[in-house]
Amino acid sequence: MSAARSRKPPSARPPAAANDRRGQVQSLQRAIRILEVLAESAYGMSLGEMAEILGLPPSTLHRLLTTLEAARFVRFDAAEGLWQIGVQAFIVGSAFVRARDLVRTARPHMRRLMEASGETANIYVEEEGEAVCIGQVECRQMMRAIARPGGRVRMHCSGAGKALLAWRSDEELAAILRRHGLPRATEHTIDRPARLREELARIRARGFAVDDEEHAIGLRCVAAPVFDEQGYAIAALSISGPRARIDDARLAELGPLVARAAGAVTAAYGGLHPDRDSRF
Repeated sequence: MSAARSRKPPSARPPAAANDRRGQVQSLQRAIRILEVLAESAYGMSLGEMAEILGLPPSTLHRLLTTLEAARFVRFDAAEGLWQIGVQAFIVGSAFVRARDLVRTARPHMRRLMEASGETANIYVEEEGEAVCIGQVECRQMMRAIARPGGRVRMHCSGAGKALLAWRSDEELAAILRRHGLPRATEHTIDRPARLREELARIRARGFAVDDEEHAIGLRCVAAPVFDEQGYAIAALSISGPRARIDDARLAELGPLVARAAGAVTAAYGGLHPDRDSRF
């Protein structure tokens, strides 16, 4: 018999190992989804509640839960009959918090923002009531606005500063105003507390701040906040450029662009938007 005739026809079924791998991947996906669902519940969930949300048979769900329980990713409160997130999930999450780096996380999004806008992208944090630049991706324009990393600007007259102030508590805002006041940098600077509070309310409503020659004549800036996992505005992403390039029409386009980029940084950082009560 020839070698060709002696070959067995290929099986219509994939090898058992391949089936096992697919089953393991499906189980992993389900386990991850279980953790996500439990993480959204403040007090835990019953087996029946989770089965309905996940669309799984209770018996299948129970096997997955007991496996996760053995690894301490979930725990069962027998008194309440509820499944809850376990200590191992906290340990893993804490490792992410320790390892994350804000500037490194933001940089690829800043680079894309610079490419999309054509203007220099910056990231600021608040320190002692001022906005401090901690990272930057320069644009390729001959004429560009640059505040070097380490540079400080007053919060009430800068886009990044106002984006941070808009999500500060009344007590924090009052403390910053007592310490720094509202000195005028240009004729456009907001110099009255009532006007500043009105401006901050508008910023919260639209999701981004604008510095319209308030810090320096001829300079415009658009900024949006970056939030941490507690919904606290830890940073502000901004782009800045000369008014000659950023006219009113361009300004209207750049606002949502910067807000989306800041939202992407928040998501990559594991943050939570306080006004949406959900992750990006």
